[in-house]
Amino acid sequence: MTKTFQNKVALITGATGGIGKETALTLAERGVKVVISGRRRELGNQVVDEIIVKGGEALFVTSDIGNEQEVQELIKKTVSHFGKLDILVNNAGIYLETVPVAQADGELFEKMLQTNVMGVFYTMKYAIQQMQEQGHGGAIVNLASTAGLNGIPYGGPYAATKHAVVGLTKSAAIEYAPENIRVNAVAPGAIKTDSIAQFIEQGTYDENMIIQMHPMMRMGRPQEIADAIVWLSSDEASFATGTILNVDGGFTAK
Repeated sequence: MTKTFQNKVALITGATGGIGKETALTLAERGVKVVISGRRRELGNQVVDEIIVKGGEALFVTSDIGNEQEVQELIKKTVSHFGKLDILVNNAGIYLETVPVAQADGELFEKMLQTNVMGVFYTMKYAIQQMQEQGHGGAIVNLASTAGLNGIPYGGPYAATKHAVVGLTKSAAIEYAPENIRVNAVAPGAIKTDSIAQFIEQGTYDENMIIQMHPMMRMGRPQEIADAIVWLSSDEASFATGTILNVDGGFTAK
């Protein structure tokens, strides 16, 4: 797979930790020049340093993807630094509340919409424009969720945002297939990241209950999602577009 990534440039949002970080590291190991985007500068620079120490090339750009102007600047800085953009991984997302719909906070829902939906829309919009200008196609991988394919108790607003990501993914895939711009998504089950560990520690979720929801009887690892993203980004997935790839330990097969 390394050869398929020669001279490629990737932008990964929300890449200062968890799935985004593992994706950045994995792409860099395969020779991809990586732009890491996020709000946490110190952590982002640590990821860049880790890549550079291993002989890769990387750049960190602070960006709030919910801000359209900042997204425009993010794409411009990517192209200014590395000359082009071949791969976009829309990993940034937030989950702010676990309550029934009737008790949900409208302001928190709007914040999730701004990051999870508008942020994905903005980055897709300007990345696609750049890929069109380059004229040799590209690959976009969005992070959906099993919550974007099913209902999720006590997480209706979050599920709504991830359903929107699925809709954007499939629609754009159809629109830009003739230009060889592939748009896919990965729908993870419960992945053992710092975020979910925090929910477990706070008592919001019970770890055993989460494990038992997955037929494989465990949570996933960030690297397992990163591997799926990398495959969808590669030439090995050249005929895949509009795909929502479930990587969920069997959760959606039930």
